[in-house]
Amino acid sequence: MKNFKTLLLIAVFTLGVAGVANAQKIGHVDYQRVIDNMPETRALSTTLEKLGKSYQNEIEGLKKKLEAKVQKYTAEQATQTEATNKQRAQEVQVDKARFDQAQQAAYQEMQKKQADGLKPIVEKAEKAIESAAASKGILYVLDAKSLIVKKGEDLYSAVKAKLGLLKDLPKPQQVRQ
Repeated sequence: MKNFKTLLLIAVFTLGVAGVANAQKIGHVDYQRVIDNMPETRALSTTLEKLGKSYQNEIEGLKKKLEAKVQKYTAEQATQTEATNKQRAQEVQVDKARFDQAQQAAYQEMQKKQADGLKPIVEKAEKAIESAAASKGILYVLDAKSLIVKKGEDLYSAVKAKLGLLKDLPKPQQVRQ
């Protein structure tokens, strides 16, 4: 019986020490900050902005042509035959459908380019975080944004060194009214 109590005491002590040791192997990092400050992310943002402006200019050109056609047809409506007006109305509907389709295609293309561009960036960030955690003996890494109490080790500086992260962008100032 005495041996059983001794074994039980040793088991409880061992499990307690193991629990404390594991509790110290938790770290946190602001994941979005890592992604935002990677040079690749900033380059992707610049590329997407240029592409977005290109699509916007193209769509605005289609919109202006459509509006001009509608104005012209509306102004000439009284002088045209009913058959011509029906044909023109169908033509405007087809042009409107093309305009809507162009908008949708541009949006989808932008989403696809963003997703395709972010995939390798996210993989690289995750590998760097994993590597930084491993080098510090950390078993679990949590996103700092979701933590209420942040007493674990912050891995941002270690990840920053591994990835060569850029400085944080200044936060936009809110306009007070």
